[in-house]
Amino acid sequence: MARAGLSAERLTRAAAELADEVGFENVTVSALARRFGVKDASLYSHVKNVQDLRTRVAVLALAELADRAAAALAGRAGKDALVAFAGAYRRYAKEHPGRYTAARLRLDPETAAASAAGRHAEMMRALLRGYHLAEPDQTDAVRLLGSVFHGYVSLEEAGGFDHSRAARDVEASWHRALDAVDALLRNWPPA
Repeated sequence: MARAGLSAERLTRAAAELADEVGFENVTVSALARRFGVKDASLYSHVKNVQDLRTRVAVLALAELADRAAAALAGRAGKDALVAFAGAYRRYAKEHPGRYTAARLRLDPETAAASAAGRHAEMMRALLRGYHLAEPDQTDAVRLLGSVFHGYVSLEEAGGFDHSRAARDVEASWHRALDAVDALLRNWPPA
């Protein structure tokens, strides 16, 4: 019998908060049960196992991030859209590091199709239409943008920029990287 007050949605939200506090890799059914002051078995009425719990957090994170990116992108085009979209990803990663990690969890095809993952790709493609890129260049550019955004954010979160005595701060470098990406997208090389 399900414990009163517990639901899959409540557990997912609590697991997302836990991920932000202790890291996504440390989200377990036991850790979540401790948070609610219940035995692990009490949660299995709502989630199958730790993989199910983590998948639910990933789906939640993808939806949250898609909503933020869509709001940032609304009414923008070209470089303005690029900067807004990239900024939404970067802010989300800073505010919700565990959820950001969760959003990169490999999902099975059925779960991915039912999640907001497709919205992310659609928004990137919409952004790229402002640069007049057609297929197959558009797919290459989607992969490039994902690599640049995720690469920069991941290095920043891991302290990868803390070791240099640079003349430019991390924020200024972020904006210069986006300037460079914008220039590349405006001058996409022919195949």
